[in-house]
Amino acid sequence: MLLAAAPVQYSSRDGERPYHPDRELYYVTGATEPGTVAVLCGGDEPRLELFVRDRDPEAELWSGVRLGRNGSDERFRPDACHPLTELEALLPDLLGQGDQIFFRVGRGDGLEGSVVEALGRARNKGPRTGTGPRAIVDPGEILDELRLLKDPYELETLRRAAEITVDGHRAAAAVLAPGVGEWVVEAALDGAFRAAGGMGPAFESIVGSGRNACVLHYVANRDVIREDALVLVDAGVEYGLYNGDVTRTYPAGGRFTGPQRDVYQVVEAARRAAVSAVAPGGTVGGVHEASSRVLAEGLIALGVLSGQVDEILASERHKPYSPHQTSHWLGLDVHDPGDYARGGASRALEPGMVLTVEPGLYFRPDRDGSGGLSGIGVRIEDDVVVTADGCEVLTSALPSAIEEIEALIGASS
Repeated sequence: MLLAAAPVQYSSRDGERPYHPDRELYYVTGATEPGTVAVLCGGDEPRLELFVRDRDPEAELWSGVRLGRNGSDERFRPDACHPLTELEALLPDLLGQGDQIFFRVGRGDGLEGSVVEALGRARNKGPRTGTGPRAIVDPGEILDELRLLKDPYELETLRRAAEITVDGHRAAAAVLAPGVGEWVVEAALDGAFRAAGGMGPAFESIVGSGRNACVLHYVANRDVIREDALVLVDAGVEYGLYNGDVTRTYPAGGRFTGPQRDVYQVVEAARRAAVSAVAPGGTVGGVHEASSRVLAEGLIALGVLSGQVDEILASERHKPYSPHQTSHWLGLDVHDPGDYARGGASRALEPGMVLTVEPGLYFRPDRDGSGGLSGIGVRIEDDVVVTADGCEVLTSALPSAIEEIEALIGASS
């Protein structure tokens, strides 16, 4: 298995973007520095060979101290630690030791050429020697399943990420009011994340007021919040390279109007039904079905759809108002890897899996049939871990009941 650090990215010329370590490399080795390459060799004597940047006083003056070989050897305990400059010379022999190479293609770096070269050598010499790699396999074939089940350390880190995410939402709700810029709410989120020890936002924060709440990935955050608008805030912190991801929908004026309250109650009921479906032996699809059924019933009660719930779900007539899935895996990535289905059937939930629960209803202004609900968008999202006897809502400290949400508006922390 060949794992490499994420490349340093630039916004323009020599302006570096904030560095984001490769999650697979970190998960396997703990390494986060640019330039690091790990080679895991199997067989009778499994080995981890690590290649790292050497110490460089001039470069460190600008970018900070590097671990170097000695620091990396002490911290990560590989079987061998080499300078990165030796990678080109040593990699061919290392890659030739296995019958498969686990490597993520399409990275656009020089490693892909080395992998292809190793396959070429095996194709020419393998038939006579019976050795050498014959296939390239995505590392996710092994790592995705491992990452799907969180260990105690990961769960504690995710709990802290959830706590900081809740702090951020409370700070956002405290400054949220008519006449305030969406960007001000975003700044409150970011400040709370950093003040609590987070690394910053896990993804571009969504602060969508009014009709912007109906745009699922609205991140411009440049409108002024209007009177009586709903404000959908979808944000999470990155903490210890793990992520929180929470959505709440707030009434800017401190009280939901009648139609807003009606929609919110439907989505909140769907959230509760979905959380109740999270348990060992349940399925990801079952969580979505529980949520979708409540949403469909709500659309009938709101007068938006008519007919039988089963027919609405089968024909997906609810999808224009609820277009996304209810859950995604959560961990080192906001959308963590792992299959949602196996053999054509929805994936069974197991203790240690962490997923979001995020039902939503969106009545886009340009869509017919919304009536007095036009422009209303509501999403409510929590982070949930499957436990041995049910589930734990990591973000339960942030309320979602109508009266409690209203009480958060303008409240000092």
